[in-house]
Amino acid sequence: MSIFNVITLLGGLAMFLYGMRMMGDGLKESSSGTLKVAMEHVTNNPFKAFLLGVAVTAVIQSSTATIVITSGLVGAGIITLRQSLGIVIGANVGTTVTGQIIRLLDVDDSATSWLQFFKPSTLAPLALIIGMLLIMGFKFKNSSRIGTIAIGFGILFSGLMNMTGSVTSLTDSGLFERMFSGLGSNPVLGYLTGAGIAFLLQSSSATIGILQAFSMTGLLVWNAIYAVIVGIYLGDCVTTAIVCSIGAKAEAKRVGVVNILFNLSETVLVLLAVTIAHKFGLLDALWTRTVNSGLVANTNTIFNLGCALLLFPMLPVYEKLSRRIIKDEPDKDGKYHEVVESLSPVFFKTPALALRSCYDALMTTYTAARTNIEKAMNLLHVYDETVVDEIMEEEDNIDMLTDEISNYLVDMSPHIKEEYQVHILNEYYKVVTEFERLGDHAMNIAEMAQDLDRKNLKFSDDAIREIDILEDLIYRILDLTRLAFEKRDVDAAMQIEPLEEVTDDMVNALHDLHLERLRKGTCSVDVGSSFLNLLSDLERISDVCSNVGVATLTRVNTDLESRAHEFISSLHSGHDETFNERYTAAHKEFFGRLENKSA
Repeated sequence: MSIFNVITLLGGLAMFLYGMRMMGDGLKESSSGTLKVAMEHVTNNPFKAFLLGVAVTAVIQSSTATIVITSGLVGAGIITLRQSLGIVIGANVGTTVTGQIIRLLDVDDSATSWLQFFKPSTLAPLALIIGMLLIMGFKFKNSSRIGTIAIGFGILFSGLMNMTGSVTSLTDSGLFERMFSGLGSNPVLGYLTGAGIAFLLQSSSATIGILQAFSMTGLLVWNAIYAVIVGIYLGDCVTTAIVCSIGAKAEAKRVGVVNILFNLSETVLVLLAVTIAHKFGLLDALWTRTVNSGLVANTNTIFNLGCALLLFPMLPVYEKLSRRIIKDEPDKDGKYHEVVESLSPVFFKTPALALRSCYDALMTTYTAARTNIEKAMNLLHVYDETVVDEIMEEEDNIDMLTDEISNYLVDMSPHIKEEYQVHILNEYYKVVTEFERLGDHAMNIAEMAQDLDRKNLKFSDDAIREIDILEDLIYRILDLTRLAFEKRDVDAAMQIEPLEEVTDDMVNALHDLHLERLRKGTCSVDVGSSFLNLLSDLERISDVCSNVGVATLTRVNTDLESRAHEFISSLHSGHDETFNERYTAAHKEFFGRLENKSA
């Protein structure tokens, strides 16, 4: 044994772990949207949830990722703890699929010609070639992501081959033989070894893969590795539980606790069953058998699947125990606590889910601000101090949501790698501030109505009728703004601009009518000042909506990002026929109503 053999072994391990991470990240990115939808539709049937957990983990190659995402969805109130239990058990079974893929190491040179394609020495370069072709030679929507998955697969198998090559050369030292024979005579040591390695690597799949690579030495026997495999379950689930607990509420933490309880039960069940079976001679043919990659994979699968089926009736017990271990916390977040909890850092490993949580929180913020605007405008007709208090309380909530979303976006940004997700993030950065400004304008209008009531002042009938026309125009713009952001509707975003221009014209017209009333003495200076402030706030609301519309347009058409101001200026300069037609139609409609009011 030489230092160069050790370097080759560690280099192969590094390639293997990086390839697994690269492939897993690509799979999560490509499937995370579908994944969230699937998990949201989990029924109260634990068996369906179990199958979903198996399928999801088999796809994204990580039980930790599946359980952490599940924990986040439970914390956000999207699914319940009870619905999550089957997913947790299924994730532990689904992670065995990686080992079944790695068993391709057992394909040898004597295999038939078509099986030769499944040898790692063939698969690795093929995957790398395919990956580079997809990334460099193709430009369809998901070519880069699929290419990344293929390259990760190729690096994974290249690392495996390096590891197997180095451990084979290390067998002559006698060190491995003594080490593995020691594990065979001391299952507790094997158990702790498996748990420790899995905890350090934060992946049961990676640890099983390393064990499969070591099996190529021909020195591993079954009685030396079964306890190691069982220990891997504990090490991996402890890591998962820690990740689930970071910044999580009680219900989300319980998901990690259930995973630990299941794996502890699995440990006891397997060790007890193996000990009894060995005592009765049922494992004699297997006990001292030399294992290969396939036997390691099969042992892992049988242990997980068998325990999952036997322990499935224990799900209600795990739920009760998790509630006793993790106590409920007092509600500190008030009305929007579920929205705040949905902004969980556990989603950062799957940015599509994190962005979706931001989207939901932004829609909540917009709805709250829009509702406040309507309440504030109604105060001009019927004043109610209770409604003012409601608006002020909701404004505090809007500010809180804005802070939470903004901080979450900042924390998320280092995890965003895909270009299309960068554009989404940029849009969200822009609109979160704009939605908060809508709430500010609602507060201004409410405070103005409060001031008028305290001074026992009212707008004239003419002023109220004019405000009603402008209010209808603003509500139409707000509806289009919601549609533009909610549905990423380009046409709705384009309709905002001509209406915003009509709003500017309407505000100027109402300003002139107001000055005329002042000259005639039909309006007092105090009331007039409030009227002008109201016009200013309504005009700024339309400006905010315009900014949201532009943010939507630049997300869809990224070429506009650097010339958004130029584009909008071009529209307002009359260079777009559709804009001109919409502006003319809206101007005719609302100014027609204004003329009828004056008549």
